[in-house]
Amino acid sequence: MMRRFVLSALCAFGMCSAAVAQQQTNSASGAVLRGLDKFSGRVVDIELPAGSTVRFERLNITLTECRYPAGNPSGNAYAGLQISEIGRTGAVFSGWMIASAPALSAMEHARYDVWVMRCTTS
Repeated sequence: MMRRFVLSALCAFGMCSAAVAQQQTNSASGAVLRGLDKFSGRVVDIELPAGSTVRFERLNITLTECRYPAGNPSGNAYAGLQISEIGRTGAVFSGWMIASAPALSAMEHARYDVWVMRCTTS
């Protein structure tokens, strides 16, 4: 049962990435992310410019790039993120998160969740 689910998810991701590869995108000046502390239930919207780092609780979040469909700044956002935890070596997450499908490339952390809401263009 679980194996079938994993295979279905991988196939869906493969089809999604082929469609994304063909889509024209523009770079944005920044992004809006949402952070969740699972222990306290605290939810915070985080706005940051591309190339900058912000601290959320014990996480350092760096936005490398945010891309959106050409001609549609309010469309689906793709954000390149580097996330590390203070006091731990290595990255907690490094890669692209997709606003419309956060589970495809999610950060795995026991206490915190971070996901992309949208790109910012101003």
